[in-house]
Amino acid sequence: MINKVTRRFTLAAVSSLAVLVSAGHSLAADWKPQKPVELVIMAGQGGGADRIARLFQSIIQKENLSNMPMLPVNKGGGSGAEALRYLKDKEGDAHVIMATLNSYYTTPLRTDIGVDIEEFTPLARMAMDTFVLWVNADSDIQTLDDYVAAVQAAGGSWKMGGTGTGQEDSLVTAMLEKEFGIRHTYVPFKGGGTVAKNLVGNHIDATVNNPAEQMGFWQAGKVRPIVAFTPERLDIFPDVPTARELGHDIVYWMQRSFVAPKGMPAEAVEYYTDMLVKLSQTDEWQDYAASKALVADVLTGNDLQDYFLEERSKHGTILAAIE
Repeated sequence: MINKVTRRFTLAAVSSLAVLVSAGHSLAADWKPQKPVELVIMAGQGGGADRIARLFQSIIQKENLSNMPMLPVNKGGGSGAEALRYLKDKEGDAHVIMATLNSYYTTPLRTDIGVDIEEFTPLARMAMDTFVLWVNADSDIQTLDDYVAAVQAAGGSWKMGGTGTGQEDSLVTAMLEKEFGIRHTYVPFKGGGTVAKNLVGNHIDATVNNPAEQMGFWQAGKVRPIVAFTPERLDIFPDVPTARELGHDIVYWMQRSFVAPKGMPAEAVEYYTDMLVKLSQTDEWQDYAASKALVADVLTGNDLQDYFLEERSKHGTILAAIE
């Protein structure tokens, strides 16, 4: 299963990475933040990105991974454009880092905001997040076929809730529409937490929220997972099929990473990278990732930048196909 296999692989990979970090990053030992560090979040409060960033803030404090506190700042306006512009304006600043999601590449592709992500400084990818199709537990929908039939019967009025427009949730929605020839009324919200509450309140008909955003409501019996958009079934939802096993090749991931402004001093880059690698090894983070269907998979430095640029290219193709 995804989480079990990946957890074993990741722990081994992170251990090797930690050796390299401590052996090769001597500059980091000589530099420390001189004031609290801004932790910019490319999304509103309550969603997956916000929850993870604030969890990291807590772990960093409890484990004494930084001599200065991390101060979360939500800048989700314009599908993350606000955060991207803010980071661009912080060139050379050693006291700002940013938690990213896939709007890191989709927003600059969709909107001319004068930002080239290739100029930013990669720090660490911490995990790959997953997507699941959810309906209210009071719904009669039990299967993907049921869902498609219900959306078709709604004649375009079916309300799919998601975060922003042109962001991850809307891309998965567009993939469903293309695959099944159906139409939704897409209702954007500022954060995944708000989306989850609106599904429970029956203000929307469905969502493709990350599991972390729906987990509490699922455990309370308020929502129902219908299908997972992962290569294999998720350990936490063993009875929920994947779209792929049902004959529909819809697989989509959300990266959970950290980047820094262009021109951040090398010693600061090494400090934050080392901090994040150590964080990835903590039991609290590994347990959280497993419980929220996150695939913990650390990537840093040039490898991470190559990943970002490859994903930017892939998302350019996806956007061109659905817009």
